[in-house]
Amino acid sequence: MPRFAASIQYDGSHYFGWQSLKTGLPTVQAAVEKSLSTVADHPVSVVCAGRTDARVHGSNQIIHFDSDSVRTERGWAYGANANLPDDIAVNWVKPVSDDFHARFSAKWRRYRYVIYNHPIRPAHLSKGVTWNYRPLDVARMKEAAEYLKGEHDFTSYRAIQCQAKNPVRTITRMDISRHGPLIVIDVQANAFLHHMIRNFAGVLMAIGCGKREPIWAKVVLDARDRGQGGVTASPCGLYFIDVGYDDVFGLPESESNPHFIAPLLPL
Repeated sequence: MPRFAASIQYDGSHYFGWQSLKTGLPTVQAAVEKSLSTVADHPVSVVCAGRTDARVHGSNQIIHFDSDSVRTERGWAYGANANLPDDIAVNWVKPVSDDFHARFSAKWRRYRYVIYNHPIRPAHLSKGVTWNYRPLDVARMKEAAEYLKGEHDFTSYRAIQCQAKNPVRTITRMDISRHGPLIVIDVQANAFLHHMIRNFAGVLMAIGCGKREPIWAKVVLDARDRGQGGVTASPCGLYFIDVGYDDVFGLPESESNPHFIAPLLPL
């Protein structure tokens, strides 16, 4: 059957992660498959670029699905959105070659972790950012982040229950910037481990508030022991924002920022 790629944005606050569950609890995948199946008029299964955990958000999650139903690109996107809940939306749908695979064709993935650094907790976006009331020193956090770039064994930065056979990953980008009360941690890698970004954030916030020195990020890394890694930060504020593929697939560019920080950061 013909294959299609699509870009999905979602607020993960009310979902038990991306992946469908046998328990029937609400997930993003289940909602997307239900909407696309309605448009296709037959059951549709989707494959994503990177599964996200409960309460984690996405602004440019890439999926693929197969269907022999004849619909325009606009018809797929608008039809799916008409059948989706308000906190999930399809950005675009495009036909692709049958050798495209949302997960296995991906060359890199990118996340952003957004911290609201202010003495008073936010009333708006309370599930869209992580609140930290302690003043955070971005310069200290940047210094610590340098130790995490490159190829490393990230055992200390993955969840104990992580099922990945190999803990080695390559971090090609880790930028940290402040925009008023917002601090954004922007991380790109070939792939990620379970809770990896949240564990980065936990260590970096401990360093930023002065509890630890920047070198602690390397001490934790070298220990290869999750028990040495500190607190796992909240899933609130974590966004799956982008995926890289070969140009041959011709996928459209999507806005990778969470919308509320789009004016502040480049794609």
